[in-house]
Amino acid sequence: MATASLTSVGAPAAYADRYVNRYIIAITVTLASIMELIDTSIVNVAIPHMMGNLGATLDQIAWVSTGYIVANVIVLPITGWLSEVFGRRRYFAGSIALFTAASFLCGNSHSLAELVMWRVLQGLGGGALLSTSQAVLYEVFPPAEYGTAMAIFGVGVMVGPTLGPTLGGYITDTLSWPWIFYINIPFGAVALLLTLTYLRDSAYARKVVRVDWLGLVLLALGVGTLQTMLERGERLDWFASREVVLYATASATSLVAFVWHELTTEHPVVDLHILTSKQLAAGVGFGGMLGVCLYATVFVLPVYLQQLQGFTANQTGLVILPGALASAFTMAATARLRGKFDARISVVFGVAIFVFAMWQMSHFTTLSGRNDFLWPMIWRGVGLGLIFVPVTNLALADLPMEKIPSGTGLFNLLRQLGGSVGIAISATLLTRFETIQRAMLAEHVTRFDEATRERLAALTYTVIRRGMLPANAEREAIAMLNTQVTRQAMMLSFEQLFLLYGLGLALATPLLLLMRKGKGFQGAGASH
Repeated sequence: MATASLTSVGAPAAYADRYVNRYIIAITVTLASIMELIDTSIVNVAIPHMMGNLGATLDQIAWVSTGYIVANVIVLPITGWLSEVFGRRRYFAGSIALFTAASFLCGNSHSLAELVMWRVLQGLGGGALLSTSQAVLYEVFPPAEYGTAMAIFGVGVMVGPTLGPTLGGYITDTLSWPWIFYINIPFGAVALLLTLTYLRDSAYARKVVRVDWLGLVLLALGVGTLQTMLERGERLDWFASREVVLYATASATSLVAFVWHELTTEHPVVDLHILTSKQLAAGVGFGGMLGVCLYATVFVLPVYLQQLQGFTANQTGLVILPGALASAFTMAATARLRGKFDARISVVFGVAIFVFAMWQMSHFTTLSGRNDFLWPMIWRGVGLGLIFVPVTNLALADLPMEKIPSGTGLFNLLRQLGGSVGIAISATLLTRFETIQRAMLAEHVTRFDEATRERLAALTYTVIRRGMLPANAEREAIAMLNTQVTRQAMMLSFEQLFLLYGLGLALATPLLLLMRKGKGFQGAGASH
């Protein structure tokens, strides 16, 4: 099997003016990243409309989301390598062009097969945008401004998943579902124009002579089947399904073979040797847990607000928005303080505030109102804002500049997979917790319980007053009581999940002990 042979090209000295347009470039790559992140979740609220328009079942239409995310995670870890194959400027511009063109084709689809195919292409284009953006920012900003660069990028990472469902709901209600894809076209065109105008190839690029095809195939098969399993596991009842078992077996076998091959081949497509850096390994691990908590809360909170509170997608977005704004403000403030204190302290404080926010959210009830949601969401945003920038900088601190693209690819891959794991676990646990809580509540809701008899009598009286015949009133009252028990069981399940997210992130904090460089991004800075 032929492998890739690399030779150094370019010279940093030739890029002495590369900082000149750094803020324009930062806006460009962040715009591209926000498009990618929004499209990860924007389709979810439009699924019922797509089902009706395309004549698809829920199980079939799920591939619109699954195909995009699977393609996305396959590309993530090899973005650094692809940048070397095509040149960073050409690869980033090509990815934006592919993403934008696929967006138009998605909106113009007339069948489910068409839509899924174009979504896969859109995912292949979008996969480059996150990791390449981070690598670009680390090179076009001087080391003293890395915090600012990551704060700008972090706003997109935090706001993107929040805006997706809200924007999707508004566009679908106001226009129609194809417009959730068409909306990308003007923004994609602007990002493409700015990229071609201002972005340069990396000064630290290495030329790829031959391709490690075996590594590419094993990676695509391993990560692709893992993501598919996470996306479809709950729907298929996990390992009770032969399909899920097949995904799990294929994923485990392929990933083990991939790791062995990449560690033993001379020029791997993904440089796993960089994980010998404790700094990066700990950062990647923490990033995975951060992904779990970020995406899981973004998944669970709208379910709570819409199912138990009766909120629309737009109202849900307004509840979540203050937290996104708090994240943006906190990251901007954190960037200004970079280097003035140990960055691990910021992460610890961020985790503590996030845990506090989850504790507050665990006290939500079916009667909670908008005022009850405001401060927990703000505290959640502040906590995540204190975590994101320092963790990213700490994770990559030991790597020389030429290794940064590989490092950002692995960091974003683990965060994305962490998010998929968080959503999959949340969907499963929500169902399991609800079943357990409902059984526990039902033990006390019997005709032999005085409080139950009083409640049933009150409901029966209420139904009769509304005009129902007494003969049918008690049956209707029992149905109402059953609904109330189900709602309370769901509420208790949400409370448990919120506490679980806080505990999960807190348990990841010991990874900070493996990080030596506490005051910033020093490794790559030395390469300048």
